[in-house]
Amino acid sequence: MASARTDIRTKRIFSTGEAAKICNVSQQTIIRCFDHGELEGFRVPGSRFRRIPREALLRFMQHHDMATTLLDVDGTRVLIVGDGDQFATVLTDELQRRGRFEVRTATTEYQAGMLTEQFKPQLMILDVRRSDIDAAHVCRLVRRNPAVASMKIVIVTRGDRTNDVQHFMAAGGDACFQEPVDMGKIADHAVQLIDVPSSSAAE
Repeated sequence: MASARTDIRTKRIFSTGEAAKICNVSQQTIIRCFDHGELEGFRVPGSRFRRIPREALLRFMQHHDMATTLLDVDGTRVLIVGDGDQFATVLTDELQRRGRFEVRTATTEYQAGMLTEQFKPQLMILDVRRSDIDAAHVCRLVRRNPAVASMKIVIVTRGDRTNDVQHFMAAGGDACFQEPVDMGKIADHAVQLIDVPSSSAAE
């Protein structure tokens, strides 16, 4: 059993059968998701076999709120909240360049609350530029919850809401960025806040 677990930790590419065991679903479910484009991967040249890269499997599991324990994802847990898919995608890429992160996303305050309880993120990044999410309210709720009170909170807001910055910080935010948004700076500051060893620095 230990050798099998070690194999999963080190493998970069999985068969549909291996992916099914990791996700605790049937192999047919994995094949169906693969064929419908829900699960990224590739076919082995000259055969009908499908192969799934580790990163694609992890994204699939996170999207469906599956436990990723078997993959031993021990990176820093980050929750990105906002209604901009591109923001979350680009910021996730920037974070991954700087260290090892496990990222989840939420588009509503309710989803953010549920994921905060389940996922226990070490860092929350709130993009409130185009959403109805009340960043100050979220900050206060987090700070009152002993289970996640130490979580760092970064807020991204519009450039015309300068007066909100102090309000957000007083409610419990750790940092606030205004437009124009520099994803690299946000990622750099996030790494500093949670004291993650930078992979780029190690190189």
